[in-house]
Amino acid sequence: MTNLMGNGGPVIWLLLGCGFCVALLFLERLFNLHRAQIAADDFLKGVYNILNRDNLVEAATICQETPGPVARLTLAAVLHHDDTLENIGRAIEDAGLEEIPRMERGLGWLATFARITPLIGLLGTVLGMMEMMLAARAHGPLIQSANLADGLWHALSATALSLVIAILAYAGYNLLVSRIESILLDMERSASALTNFMRQWKKNRGAFPA
Repeated sequence: MTNLMGNGGPVIWLLLGCGFCVALLFLERLFNLHRAQIAADDFLKGVYNILNRDNLVEAATICQETPGPVARLTLAAVLHHDDTLENIGRAIEDAGLEEIPRMERGLGWLATFARITPLIGLLGTVLGMMEMMLAARAHGPLIQSANLADGLWHALSATALSLVIAILAYAGYNLLVSRIESILLDMERSASALTNFMRQWKKNRGAFPA
């Protein structure tokens, strides 16, 4: 690796920078999505128990202190508890729409790195081959096969490194997308459960259902 970095030229350093960005993006997104995915059913049951005691302030506080989209959907329902059921449902839906771009932040960059790193590696290989051909022409028949092999190795190393980075970026992207889809499923289930609960809760409090 040290030899590669020392002799690979600027393209290798550019690829290493791309690899660092890929790792940083993936780890940051993975950490935030891990925090966002809570035990939705247990959380909702706890909030339901608090709301059944008409302790709206405590319910809102718990939602604000709990990370993740499900908690923010629940907070929207709690803050609009005096509205009609239709408006509560709309508030939950709006809160959900705000969460999607927040969860997908950074994924576009990860996908971009997965696409462009092979092209950067190919560029490095082409430049390396051109440099090798110029050296061969300069030395003429005196060039050694070992020198050609060494130049070819350095030229192809850019493509090899770029493919490794692209594979890792693509795998990381798909893993994050899978995690987001799981959270979205939790959000859909929670939104439906919240709407049903708020309907019954308003009825029990004597409010007219929407």
